[in-house]
Formats: sequence, structure tokens, C-alpha cells
Amino acid sequence: MSDRSVRNLDSLERSASTSRVLNLLAIARRHAKDKSWRENPFFQSEMLNRSILVKHRLRRNEADFFRGPRQVATKIIMPIDHVDLSLGGRFAFVGQSDYDTVLRQVFRISPDHPDVRTLAVLDRLPSLDPFLLREQLRREGIEPASCYFAINDADVAKMHDFVREEIEPLVRLSLGNDAAATGSTERLVKEIISNSRGKRLLGLGAVLRLSPEEYEEGLFCWKGFLYFKWSLSNIAGELALVIAGLETVKPVGPVDGEAREYLKRGRAVLLQLLKGCWAQTRQTLGVYEEAYSGLTDRGDPLIFRDFLLRAPSLFDSLGEQLGAIQHIISFWKHRFGPRSTPPSAPELIDIFMDFESSLQVRPGAGQ
Repeated sequence: MSDRSVRNLDSLERSASTSRVLNLLAIARRHAKDKSWRENPFFQSEMLNRSILVKHRLRRNEADFFRGPRQVATKIIMPIDHVDLSLGGRFAFVGQSDYDTVLRQVFRISPDHPDVRTLAVLDRLPSLDPFLLREQLRREGIEPASCYFAINDADVAKMHDFVREEIEPLVRLSLGNDAAATGSTERLVKEIISNSRGKRLLGLGAVLRLSPEEYEEGLFCWKGFLYFKWSLSNIAGELALVIAGLETVKPVGPVDGEAREYLKRGRAVLLQLLKGCWAQTRQTLGVYEEAYSGLTDRGDPLIFRDFLLRAPSLFDSLGEQLGAIQHIISFWKHRFGPRSTPPSAPELIDIFMDFESSLQVRPGAGQ
């Protein structure tokens, strides 16, 4: 199916957030000559492995794609031209009502193909951030090449100053306040957030007593926590506005007693879950901050080393929590913008139910 929303894919490639888009086409362009990309693809289907996957907020006219109600779906976009993205593409949704037919006719795979299981994992996740994605795929025994789990270039550029400020105490501890510290800070920023596996500076790895392989994994984990911390700092103000809106939003039109009672209870439960989710996210990040403080304030590298080695076990909970919060913020901004109309009671109930469902802890997360 074609769609106006995917006509300007080059814009999507340049600006979309890491948590919303997994651009397999861009990864193919960058890593097609890499042995690991060829031997460990994300999908076995060549078409799927050069697609663009998007966590997509459904429009009203897209509700008929599914048998049951959904607010967010995983959209598979297939560019018409892999070079000229301005030509747009065709799309399909994971799990749409005629999904088996789409799999056979469009992707030439059967419903029991291994790629279908991979798509199902992606569809269950609240976001496509690479740290949550890698851990969930590993849990299912699916381990694509590491190049698929990079932060996209747009977010790397936005993160630069945040990461610089975060790691400056470490560099100052090592080099003091001389001029060399400035250049060292910049090199370490690039070391941590770069999407390239070029020549690594292994000095930090030696300090942390990590083997080269452990150092690569440690950098990935450090980048993950910096990414989560940066993301949370960006949405804190927006979340406060959503909470204020949830406390005051009222439906228009007739409201019977049952709906009124549900909205009263649902509002209280939803606010409790949302604030609790934020508190849990901050608590999990506090584990990282305590370990990093052990390195920078107490000069004990082994505290931070041990944290990095066990950090992946925390990606599940952080990714789930952040994804749920981002979903709520995104939908709220879309539905309750400056020119929006007040919701009816049935619509507000649906919104509350969707938000509550997204905040429920998925069994096994973070274990």
C-alpha cells in the first residue's frame, strides 16, 4: 500500500528519533561490505532487511487495518527506490488483519518464517531504541550483527553536548584542568557515542580492567545509559504538562454514571502508574549514577567496571518504562494540541485504558 506519509523518506532518515525508527536501509548502505552484516542480518528476507521500521501512531482512518483497537503499530516501509528516497514507498503493518496474505504476497515468506518471529518481537516493544531491542532479541535467541544497534546520526548530534558535560568530571580527574583535558574530553565523547567501530582508544579499558571485547560491550552499555538519561532529561517538562492535563481533562457531551465512575477511578490509577513509572526510571538511572560516582568521586574504577558488565540486565526495565512514557507524551501532544477539540466520554475512556495498558509492567521485564 502506498501512503503520502512515506513520500519524503529522506526527511525521515535525517531527523527521526532512534526510539521511533529502525532504518535498515541506511544500515545496509553503511555496512554492506562488512562481513558481520552479511553473515548476521536482522532479517533473512532481503526486502525486509532493507526496509524502514517505524513505531507509528495510528490515524483514525487506519483503525480498520486491525481487528481490535490499537493506538500504535509497527509500520514496515519499503522504499520504491533505495537511492532516491524522495519517491516514497509502500507500507504494511505488523499484525494487520490480512497479515498472512501480506507476508506471502509482498515479502514472499510464510507465516512460520523466522522473520515473522522477529517482527513479532519488535511489535511487542513500546519503542525501537537499540538497547531494549538488543536485549529482547537476545532473550528470543535472535542475535543480528552489532551494527543494527547504533543510535542514529540525528540523535548522536543532539546528544553530543549532554555527553560532554556528563564525562567531563572523569577527564578532569585524570588530567586536571590543563588544555589537554579539552581535547581528551572531545575524543572520549566521540569514543562513546560514535557509530563507527574504527580504532578504539583502549586507555579507559585498561583503567577499568576490561578486555578489548568487554570494552566494546562496556562502551555500548555506557552509551545506553547516557542515551536513556539524555532522553529523560528531554521529556521531563513535557511529562509535567501531560500530568497536569490528565488531572484536569474532562469529556464533553453526555456522561452516564458508569462512565463517570470509570473516569474518576481511571484518572487516579493512571496518574499513580505514570508517576510511579517515572520514579522507577529515575531509580534505575540512579544505579548508573552511583556507579559512575564511584569512579569519578571515589576513584574506584572497579565499581563502574562491575556496573558496565551487568548493565544489559537493566535495559529491559529502562526501555519499557521510557517507551511507555514517550508513547503517552506523543499521543497527548497529538490529541490535545492547541487546536484540538475536547474528547467525548467514550474516547477519553479509550485513551485512559490505552495509557494504563502501556504502563503495565510486562512479565519478565528487567529480569
